[in-house]
Amino acid sequence: VQLQASGGGLVLAGGSLRLSCKASGMNFGAAAMAWYRQPPGKQREVVANITSSGTSNYADSVKGRCTISRDNARRLVHLQMNSLSPDDTAVYYCNTYWGRTYWGRGTLVTVSS
Repeated sequence: VQLQASGGGLVLAGGSLRLSCKASGMNFGAAAMAWYRQPPGKQREVVANITSSGTSNYADSVKGRCTISRDNARRLVHLQMNSLSPDDTAVYYCNTYWGRTYWGRGTLVTVSS
């Protein structure tokens, strides 16, 4: 299983970013997917997850600002992030469980004030 995240970058507070994760090596349509993030000096935390049937859940800190979605045909999971604040600065990781937990390499999101 390989997870390749992309879409991170530098954005001004109030801006938006769309992260994408390309998955391979598994039956993507049958797998739940998730986005985690690790802010500087802090522990990794879940941001959002989406089941194989498309049900999504969000951390309270991003609820109403972020949307997780999946494109099973293209084996992609997206995280649309709006109204970004400096508190959203973190390395964002794609995650799935397929026999064991897999992590993508991570993509850095930096939000400047």
